[in-house]
Amino acid sequence: MSKYVKNLITEHYRRQLQGVDAVLLVNLVGLDANRTRQLRKDLAEKKIHLLMVRNSLARRALKGTALEKAFDKVSGPTAICWGGEDIVALSKEVAKYAGDEKFAPFAAKGGVLDGEALTAEQVIEISKWPSRQELLAQLAGRLLGPAGTLMSALSGPGSTLAGQLKQLAEGKSDGAEASGS
Repeated sequence: MSKYVKNLITEHYRRQLQGVDAVLLVNLVGLDANRTRQLRKDLAEKKIHLLMVRNSLARRALKGTALEKAFDKVSGPTAICWGGEDIVALSKEVAKYAGDEKFAPFAAKGGVLDGEALTAEQVIEISKWPSRQELLAQLAGRLLGPAGTLMSALSGPGSTLAGQLKQLAEGKSDGAEASGS
């Protein structure tokens, strides 16, 4: 491959990954064309991109970026996976397809998150984390929980007192009707 072509490919990688701060590296070797097409289609529906790269050219393209450490210890054919809602959603999808027998050779190879390299094991561990939506729901529950408890504690004696006053009022009105007859 000529130097000119290598520079074009490197620039293409750089443009594709501009502004991306977290990626996962995956192995696609061994998937036939139909399964690869199905995988790409399924991932694209979730706004996840998949790009097969040459490691040496990807190293050159990512030099000086937050993704630079992604290719430190990678060898063999590699594809870059990025996008989705966040890194947790991305790793959940990668782990899902890696565990599916239909896509058997597909597997996580590593990645990078916040400028730190990830191993394949760490990618699987991240896939077990709660998603952004789950974390927001947990946070809302924790914020609203004490407020609900406080409202119950405050309204409990008040409703008891109101019930007793109502009974007293009903008792007096019954007594007034009975003495008036």
